[in-house]
Amino acid sequence: RDGLLADLEAIGGVVLANACGPCIGQWERVNVAPERPNTIVNSYNRNFPKRNDGNANTKSFVTSPDMVIAYALAGTLDFNPLTDAVTSDAGSAIRLDAPVGTVLPSRGFDAGDTGNPDPTEHSVLEVTVSPTSNRLQLLTPFPPWDGRDYVDLPVLLKARGKCTTDHISAAGPWLHFRGHLENISANLFLGVVNAFTGTLGTGKDPINGETRPFPEIAEHLAASGVRWCAVGDENYGEGSSREHAAMEPRYRNAVVIFARSFARIHETNLKKHGLLPLTFCDPSTYELIGEDDRISVFGLASLAPEKPVRCRIARPDGTGAEFDCSHTFSAEQLEWFRAGSALNVIRRRERRAVS
Repeated sequence: RDGLLADLEAIGGVVLANACGPCIGQWERVNVAPERPNTIVNSYNRNFPKRNDGNANTKSFVTSPDMVIAYALAGTLDFNPLTDAVTSDAGSAIRLDAPVGTVLPSRGFDAGDTGNPDPTEHSVLEVTVSPTSNRLQLLTPFPPWDGRDYVDLPVLLKARGKCTTDHISAAGPWLHFRGHLENISANLFLGVVNAFTGTLGTGKDPINGETRPFPEIAEHLAASGVRWCAVGDENYGEGSSREHAAMEPRYRNAVVIFARSFARIHETNLKKHGLLPLTFCDPSTYELIGEDDRISVFGLASLAPEKPVRCRIARPDGTGAEFDCSHTFSAEQLEWFRAGSALNVIRRRERRAVS
C-alpha cells in the first residue's frame, strides 16, 4: 500500500515466508560455500551458530535495522555510515543520510481480515490431503493415557551433554516435512550424543540388540507396540520452541522423558503432547541408568501438582535402584496428560460447545 516493500526489493531485498525465518535456518544461501568462514549482520535476535542459514561457519552479529540496511548497501563490514560513502550504480559516491522517522507506517496499519473465522460456521468443512503427499499428512490424535503405570520401559537413549531441540529434531532440509509427522520423525535424535558409546545419532535397539540410528530404533519400537523412555542431561530441550521435538518422540511411542533439568518451553511442549517430563530429584541418578536397563514409573493414577513420582531401575542382572522424580504439572496440564494431549482436550471442549 505505501510502497515500502517496493523500496526494499529495489535494493535487493527478498521476502521469506512469514514463519520462523532465521530461527530455523530458513535462508538458503546458495552463493556461499559452506566451508568458507563468513559474517552476516542482522536485526533478528538469533545469533548462535547455524541459526540463520544452517552454516556453522557463518558468524552472525545483531544490530539495529538501520545499521543492517547501511551494511547491506555498502556490502562490506569495513564501512562507517557516519563518515564513509557508498558507490551507486552510476559510480557516484553517496553519503547516507541519518535515518529519521516517527511512527511507521505513517498511515498506520491496515488490520484487514483477522484470518480467524468462527469455527462453528465452518464445522462441516472437510480438509482433504493426498495420501501420496510426502509433505502433508493429517494428524491422528494421540491415544489417551490408559490409566496404568509405566512398567519396564526400555531406554531408547541417554543423551550426553547438550541436547537441544536441534539435536532432537534437526532443521535445515528436514523442514520440508514439518507438515508430515511420519516423514520428519526420520530425523528423531539424529544429533544426540549417545552417553553409552559417545557416538552421534545411533544406539542399541532394545528389541534385538542391533546398533542402528535412533530414528530407526524408535520406529521399530513403535511398530512393535513397545512404549519407551529417553534420558537427558542438563537443560534438556534448550533452544527454539520446536514443536516437532516433542511430537516426534510421542508419535514413535515415547511416554516418559527423564532429565537432570529441562528447558522451560520444551518441558511444556512435552506436556502438551501427552508425554511425562520427569526431573531427577537427585541429579546423580542420571549416572545410574545403563543401556540395557528398564525403568518403571509408579503412582500415575495419583499424579498431582508438586507431588514427587516414584520410579525404579531394573537391571539385566536382577539388581535395581529406586529413585524419585519431580514434575511441574499444573492441574490443567494433568488433564492434557490423561487425555493424551492438549489438542485432545481442546477438541473435546469444541465438540461439547458445538453440540
